[in-house]
Amino acid sequence: MIKNRISLKDKIKIPHYSLSEELVNAVSHGIGALFSVAALVLTVVFSVWKGNVWGVVSSAIYGGTLIILYTMSTLYHSFKVNNAKRVFRIIDHCSIYLLIAGTYTPYTLVSLRGPVGWTLFGVVWGAAILGIIFNSIDMNKYKIISMIAYIAMGWVIVLAAKPLYES
Repeated sequence: MIKNRISLKDKIKIPHYSLSEELVNAVSHGIGALFSVAALVLTVVFSVWKGNVWGVVSSAIYGGTLIILYTMSTLYHSFKVNNAKRVFRIIDHCSIYLLIAGTYTPYTLVSLRGPVGWTLFGVVWGAAILGIIFNSIDMNKYKIISMIAYIAMGWVIVLAAKPLYES
């Protein structure tokens, strides 16, 4: 038996939401997941129609991360407060990193391309992976790191503003 083991209940705190708030969150995020599937299909079809292989790849990545985010959030808000909800809270927060990186993907692989695009792609996806690791280890302990990472990932596009504008 492991001594000083911290339970999931003690480690992951769930904010209090009323039943109606949870219902609205679950339904609205479920609708978002359905719209995400439509967005994935439309962007991939449009990229195929344009004959843009990188457009197809980046649309699939972006659409996939959008579906993951809304689906995980729907599941998180669908459970009563138990260990499943605690696990989905972690996954829900980790999927934010995926969506941020997924949102950058079309810009880095289609609009920028080349060394600048691939560098930005690597930096953003690397930051997403690190953020997921920290959130998975302990969301509360690394809360500040997570917030800084979310903000930094959002603003890193400023580094490529000129080449993006010129593309």
